[in-house]
Amino acid sequence: MAERQVGTVKWFNHEKGFGFITPENGPDLFVHFTAIERTKGTEGTEGVIIKSLKEGQKVTFVVVNGQRGMQAEMVRVLG
Repeated sequence: MAERQVGTVKWFNHEKGFGFITPENGPDLFVHFTAIERTKGTEGTEGVIIKSLKEGQKVTFVVVNGQRGMQAEMVRVLG
């Protein structure tokens, strides 16, 4: 499995459900809302589904080779 990386959300279009993440090392990466992982819930709850990111948010992710090149998957919001 690929190593998790850290980056910052460059921008995210809430209506279209996609945007870009700037990794600490390397070029910007495409991110789709379906790549954002559900938050961890407390005992007895499932957590919250996140469908959007905010500019400037710190995230971790795995880089994969998607249909249109390198993109972020398994995205987790930090903090």
